[in-house]
Amino acid sequence: MTTTGTLPEKFSALEPWVEDWALATRPERYEKRLSKTIDELQEFYDAIAPVAEEAIEYLDGFDVNDLPEAETRLMHLLYSMIMVSYPVNIFKQPRIPDSGAAFFNTAVEPAI
Repeated sequence: MTTTGTLPEKFSALEPWVEDWALATRPERYEKRLSKTIDELQEFYDAIAPVAEEAIEYLDGFDVNDLPEAETRLMHLLYSMIMVSYPVNIFKQPRIPDSGAAFFNTAVEPAI
């Protein structure tokens, strides 16, 4: 697989979004979402959404447990797109409406 910059060549048009949005963890993506305006979230979403299915199909050709770095960054961009999809398409704001400052973060799953 040939890469240009930090993403697979086929997805090089998404390079401008890597620095802000190719984040490895959910808390990082959520924090980034809250730090952006709805217009910034919309701009990011509009850039990624049209190629999301193609990116998913591309990544399906790899073992998710052994992704090369460029493909991992692409996957992280997709995760970030998912993180902003509800604010962009439903909430029309970065935060969940009527939730105030509420945030729940599970560190350990309960024993079954």
